[in-house]
Amino acid sequence: MDRTAQLTARSTPYETAYDPPATATTPATTTSLHTRAARVLEANWTGASTVPSRDLYPHQWSWDSAFIAIGLRHVSPRRAQTELETLLAAQWGDGRVPHIVFNPSVPLDAYFPSPDFWRSSTAGRTAGTPGTLQTSGIVQPPVHALAAWLVHRADPELSRARGFLARVHPRLAAWHRYLLHRRDLGGAGLVSVVHPWEQGMDNSPCWDAPLARITPAPARSFRRADLDHGAAEDRPTDLDYGRYVRLAADYRDAGYADGGGEFAVEDPAFNALLIASEYALARIAEELGATGSARRARAQRLTATLVERLWDAEAGMFLCRDLRAGGTPSGHGASGSGAGGEDEPRVPGSRLLPERAVSGLVPLILPGLPRDIAAALVRTLRGPHFSVGDRTRLVPSYDLLGEAFDPHRYWRGPAWFNTGWLLERGLRTHGETAAAEALRRAVLDLADATDFAEYVDPYTGAPCGATGFGWTAALALDLYHRPAVRHARQHLDKSTQRVVPPTDTGTFDRSDRGGHRG
Repeated sequence: MDRTAQLTARSTPYETAYDPPATATTPATTTSLHTRAARVLEANWTGASTVPSRDLYPHQWSWDSAFIAIGLRHVSPRRAQTELETLLAAQWGDGRVPHIVFNPSVPLDAYFPSPDFWRSSTAGRTAGTPGTLQTSGIVQPPVHALAAWLVHRADPELSRARGFLARVHPRLAAWHRYLLHRRDLGGAGLVSVVHPWEQGMDNSPCWDAPLARITPAPARSFRRADLDHGAAEDRPTDLDYGRYVRLAADYRDAGYADGGGEFAVEDPAFNALLIASEYALARIAEELGATGSARRARAQRLTATLVERLWDAEAGMFLCRDLRAGGTPSGHGASGSGAGGEDEPRVPGSRLLPERAVSGLVPLILPGLPRDIAAALVRTLRGPHFSVGDRTRLVPSYDLLGEAFDPHRYWRGPAWFNTGWLLERGLRTHGETAAAEALRRAVLDLADATDFAEYVDPYTGAPCGATGFGWTAALALDLYHRPAVRHARQHLDKSTQRVVPPTDTGTFDRSDRGGHRG
């Protein structure tokens, strides 16, 4: 029996858990999606981790592996645990989890920036780089604790027998500690990204203004390997890439020290995912016999800070805050006009960026989000700027009405499957079950129809980027096996209740087990 057949064939006790019979939410016509998605994950498996794409992204990426583990738990909980363990083994001494762990068997010219650009073993020595591994020096969104909790729930007996949570918990705690203490560059509690690649939405128009201040690296100083495998019109421009290279080189040459760079942005999605993972760490701590109350309280405080600093009532969504708008870190400049108006916290030189991007909708995943704000996010999702359920089925990565919108160019308009997964989860958390089911159905249909494309045109669903993409296959698997939501839909926009009760953990409750297994 080949490896794909082994992964997709299961003994009798596990069939109910991973292959639920066709229902109103799992039509019989899609029963083969499981097998096709599992084949993608098998094809991208390297023996210890899963690459996003064999050609375009031939190494291990941080938040990709978290999303991939969430899907792998439906095929092989053991492999899902290994996916996260392999990534966390590359953690630096200061707690950061690097955004790329390089495979030494892949030629240097297969991907840029390559290990010889990052020089992690030398430039990152002070920050405690792992001696035997080569990595990048920047990070990606912290989805990992949420992934670890969901992987544990897929097979608690296996997880406990292997000591999975006991091993990853200290590393996840150190990762959050690094972000909360070393990356609070605005001083109010939120985490800042110091490079567009850290936020994961690499060339979003949100970065255009901050990047305009950066002198690009000369084009002759690097070679873009991505253009060997993707159409130039779908990828970031050479000018943008030159600025990415300059920022990364400056960070490297400063020994990967935080706080002094020219780019520092508080991003709503990055911080929302940190909060989500704080809730997950609370669950993990409780599973290990400790208390999760401090983590849960921190998550609630961070949610309040997120609203205070990044919510814009006029836009009806969260916006990014540029901490370097006034120049140097100690400079003084304009401050944005968020929900707080004149009472809004002011950071010298900071301002809210006006661009509407999917990042500003991702906080919908948070169970403690004020109800009126959750309702406004749902209206924005359905409204003319994103038009989900009307002109688009999946969520565009950028404002349909924005001047920078491009339906094919990376994060400047196309719809991505990971953000669709996050927002399906957010809609479900806040009781918008019909909208959640429509989004779930769209992810499944388009993932399958496009051979698990990296991203798609939000209007037509035409595939863009790589096919056989890791997180697309994995998250389609997760949504395919998602149990039906049976509680009544809440009418968020008519509610007078300010916040979801603290006991309602929604996305993070104990019943999310990766199928129906107990």
